[in-house]
Amino acid sequence: MVVDRRKASGLHANNKHQGRYDFKRLIEAEPNLAEHVVKNPHGDISIEFSNPESVKVLNRALLKAYYGLSHWDIPDGYLCPPIPGRADYIHRLNEWLQHDLMKDRPAKARLKVTALDIGVGANCIYPIVGATQYHWNWVGSDVDEGSLASAANNVEQNTKLTRKIELRHQTQSEHIFEGVIQHGDVFVATTCNPPFHKSTEDAQKGTERKNANLTKNRQQRGAPLQGKKQLEKKSDGLNFGGQNAELWCPGGEEAFVLNMANESKQFAHQVIWFSTLLSKKDNIRPLQKRLEKLGATHVLIQEMAQGQKKSRFVAWSFMTHEQRLVLSGHLL
Repeated sequence: MVVDRRKASGLHANNKHQGRYDFKRLIEAEPNLAEHVVKNPHGDISIEFSNPESVKVLNRALLKAYYGLSHWDIPDGYLCPPIPGRADYIHRLNEWLQHDLMKDRPAKARLKVTALDIGVGANCIYPIVGATQYHWNWVGSDVDEGSLASAANNVEQNTKLTRKIELRHQTQSEHIFEGVIQHGDVFVATTCNPPFHKSTEDAQKGTERKNANLTKNRQQRGAPLQGKKQLEKKSDGLNFGGQNAELWCPGGEEAFVLNMANESKQFAHQVIWFSTLLSKKDNIRPLQKRLEKLGATHVLIQEMAQGQKKSRFVAWSFMTHEQRLVLSGHLL
């Protein structure tokens, strides 16, 4: 088994979210954002990230300003992801696919990517980024029908997405790929943001730590002054939202990705590259050992960094390089 390790400092060069948010551009795209903007004593413009409504409006503004969407929304209480970090996953995965599958192809050759997003969520963020930035086609799956209804609405309200994204209901919560990947499907890659926590209680504790960190950071840079919108509207719940299936599963992230690895073996000839985000560095080694035992031929461990926050994704294949080239050659 070949293992590639790649480190990254800062966001990918293709990531549209370098540096500070351009609030002038964002407010032009989504005027409602102006009601959520605040200033701190240093004159820095931001939003209250502990206010879930502010986070949602910021995401809507980002998707309108940088991805050309005309509509985006999620129901209250659903996961509202930080877009810059999520986009970086797609950019770095695309870079790897180009390196592995296209580096020896003619310059004019273009790989037609169909990707599978496990746990697409109400936000549909990975398919949105992949479809708008690289013209990938997508299948998005989820166990939660409310998430699928929201994702479907976001797709249907944007003509640039309607022919690029298909949604499928995973009716068996104990399975990941089985029941979603159908006979005849071929995917260049899969993506996933796995449930992080082991239980509802664990998820709530994580939220409390996150809110405490937000408060600490706010105090360090000076308490923000009141903006146009009253700042009292804060949530005792999750500032980035999240339903049960989005946030936790028995055994947490480690158990989920190990189950994913086990099940991926069944679809080794229908998927060129499987991948998943990993929030916990300690989960890399167990996944790597499981993949070695399952017979993965190649594993990529790609670190990502945004400021002080570090994460990574792991990608793996059961095909030889020659097999990957032959299968992807049919997709040119």
